[in-house]
Amino acid sequence: MTQDDPRQVLRYPAVAAEGLADWRFFLMRLHARFATGSFARGVELVDRIAEAAELADHHPDVVLTYPHVDVDLHSHDVQGVTSRDLALARRISEIAAELGIGSSPRDVSTLELALDVPDAAAVKPFWATVLGYGESAWPTEIQDPGGRNNTLWFQEAPAATGEVQQRFHLDIVVAREVAEERVAAAVAAGGTLVTDEHAPAFWVLADAHGNKVCVCTADGRDLAEE
Repeated sequence: MTQDDPRQVLRYPAVAAEGLADWRFFLMRLHARFATGSFARGVELVDRIAEAAELADHHPDVVLTYPHVDVDLHSHDVQGVTSRDLALARRISEIAAELGIGSSPRDVSTLELALDVPDAAAVKPFWATVLGYGESAWPTEIQDPGGRNNTLWFQEAPAATGEVQQRFHLDIVVAREVAEERVAAAVAAGGTLVTDEHAPAFWVLADAHGNKVCVCTADGRDLAEE
């Protein structure tokens, strides 16, 4: 398959090379936030996005709030970003520019929840049932079918048993240019840097009590997963 194949899933280097200034790529989606400043302007933008989506026969996830509109793009049939998403992202940026609406790419992020477990298969059905979640494209995670709540994924940790050891941690995924600033700010707020061994894919931080969190980007993460 070539990059122009509408079913080829694209990774971070290919997406980054497209120069989509309004958009950031992580967790197999394109993310954008448009600063409308008012609900009425947001509705206008959403209406125009809907028209473009119908023409393209390709539909984004859109969240309208008072000060901004969030747009996520991915190809549901292949669970990733394809050339279809790149084309619609460009069109949506054009529409925003026509309406005089700017973007806030530094503000986009996605929060994941991670549970350290010695055997994901042993607990995954319980968590899927109790949360009302469904399967994901990745076998080690489950997700809200409606797309509103945080994804839960299971990280292999053979020793993750007992009453004291931390079992949950948070992964906050941010735009690449924000990551070091976020890490530095967290350390200044009383945290510690546990390791930057895997940066820029992720940095591991801990609070004053030792509770850990990862600041993640798409840069290097796909290669680490593969």
